Amino acid sequence: MSWDERLRLSRQKLNRVQRLPHGDLPALGRKAECPEPLYARFPEPGRYWALRGGWPKPVAKATSAKMAAASSSDSDCGRAESNEASSKWLDAHYDPVANIHTFSSCLALADLHGDGEYKLVVGDLGPGGQHPRLKVLKGPTVLTESPLPALPAAAATFLMEQHEPRTPALALASGPCVYVYKNLRPYFKFSLPQLPPNPLEQDLWNQAKEDRIDPLTLKEMLEGIREKAEVPLSVQSLRFLQLELSEMEAFVSQHKSKSIKRQTVITTMTTLKKNLADEDAVSCLVLGTENKELLVLDPEAFIILAKMSLPSVPVFLDVSGQFDVEFRLAAACRNGNIYILRRDAKRPKYCIELSAQPVGLVRVHKVLVVGSTQDSLHGFTHKGKKLWTVQMPAAILTMNLLEQHSRGLQAVMAGLANGEVRIYRDKTLLNVIRTPDAVTSLCFGRYGREDNTLIMTTRGGGLIIKILKRTAVFVEGGGEAGPPPAQALKLNVPRKTRLYVDQTLREREAGTAMHRTFQTDLYLLRLRTARAYVQALESSLNPVSVTAREPLKLHAVVQGLGPTFKLTLHLQNTSAARPILGLLVCFLYNEVLYALPRAFFKVPLLVPGLSYPLETFVESLSDKGISDIIKVAPERKSLAF
Repeated sequence: MSWDERLRLSRQKLNRVQRLPHGDLPALGRKAECPEPLYARFPEPGRYWALRGGWPKPVAKATSAKMAAASSSDSDCGRAESNEASSKWLDAHYDPVANIHTFSSCLALADLHGDGEYKLVVGDLGPGGQHPRLKVLKGPTVLTESPLPALPAAAATFLMEQHEPRTPALALASGPCVYVYKNLRPYFKFSLPQLPPNPLEQDLWNQAKEDRIDPLTLKEMLEGIREKAEVPLSVQSLRFLQLELSEMEAFVSQHKSKSIKRQTVITTMTTLKKNLADEDAVSCLVLGTENKELLVLDPEAFIILAKMSLPSVPVFLDVSGQFDVEFRLAAACRNGNIYILRRDAKRPKYCIELSAQPVGLVRVHKVLVVGSTQDSLHGFTHKGKKLWTVQMPAAILTMNLLEQHSRGLQAVMAGLANGEVRIYRDKTLLNVIRTPDAVTSLCFGRYGREDNTLIMTTRGGGLIIKILKRTAVFVEGGGEAGPPPAQALKLNVPRKTRLYVDQTLREREAGTAMHRTFQTDLYLLRLRTARAYVQALESSLNPVSVTAREPLKLHAVVQGLGPTFKLTLHLQNTSAARPILGLLVCFLYNEVLYALPRAFFKVPLLVPGLSYPLETFVESLSDKGISDIIKVAPERKSLAF
């Protein structure tokens, strides 16, 4: 029995139970996590009642202890039911030990057999990155499983041709190859073209082939090429540099007759409609490679239709439009920038510079939503203009698009490190889903025969499947918005008065004279400031010593309201490495106006770079509010404040 048939049968049974004349049962939805004792809801209160085959049947006679335990269980289940009733999602399946380790780019939903039953394609990295596999899930069970030669980089489904039956093909990027499957059987393998090797590296291996160079010299020369050459070394040379001295000779004798091959790998992949914008239109594959290139493949012949260069290695791709008409391609790269390319462009047209590394790229309508390692979401236009920023409560692990076709809703989903999945439309929080473990991959779409299914995999390898309720409506303001609502309100700007218009005309007519007056006043201010500084230097009233003999800096702070004040001196040695010993500090003041308990004391050793606070008290003796300067004289240099 399929998963959907079991769901349909459970709904029918639930409807029959809800029509019982004995009482009302709580609506359990599509999942009954805690089968509750229903003895209090039926005429015989001394028995437990449970759902068996869709009808309530007595299970066992209840004692008082069991009745009390059952009542507490009733309350727990009631709370769970109330939470589920207020939630927009139905819990369809949760397996904490599903052993699925993947990312959002390696998940895809498609009707692989053309029977209307959508399946989940998973490019599984395996535990610890070992034993990667391709898995196809039907419902909660694994339908097929096959090993992969390398770690998967991305998975995508696309239509290759218009012939009937319209079954999509599966493309899986792994290493330097794209494996194409039809009807879950291998159909085609596309390999990236080889790159020209480094000529110096080729010459060294030719010398090793003719025994004109020893392995130790070969290693030294290859290390020099790796540090300075722009063209990277081949895999053969890099593997040779990792060997011990005892293993080098055997490696050279085994591989010296082989030709040098330099092969790049695929870092990301997506699909691009070829000539129509329909959902079931033929699509091209867009590949991002390690050698900073973007390749567009023909869906039938698998030849390269277009090649574009980037300043850095692409890690996330987003495409809109059609290849034969017009398209925009956004690529988030490892250098922290997002480059936007258009049709027939060999180089990026726009560049978005981020302050941190990107962790996800999703296009919502015409807005590019980027997640960064600074725990924030950013919205940009296709020309690179920043629209908004929303701060997240935890680090962003993964991102994907939520598209509800029935309501025309597009939103971005962000899986956080604190076990939350947040759904945003622009900068407005629509919904928060809390999971038992941190989510590392997200996928939303049609699964089985359910249109709106959310599939999540956790950090520990678990699988969570949730179904969006048909009555669920995402309302703006249901969660916490980033900026306050008052920020979006328009200010009530007053109308322009006659005085404002006259002043504007005056500034327009006399703009040159006003600017010259401003510049004259600015120059006078700078001149007076320079004269005051020179006077402070000449009278030794500056807080910084100008001689190399006493490299000191003095800063004074006065605290209190009077008549007693606290005077704190911060003394700092500004020399690079020479400490100051035996420094004496004395206060010079008017004894008629002030009284100090300590007017002379010795300063301890001053270490370079550290600030030393020296405290004393000052008492004002005048009752007329007269003030005067108190000078501080460290050694023979007088500093004032």
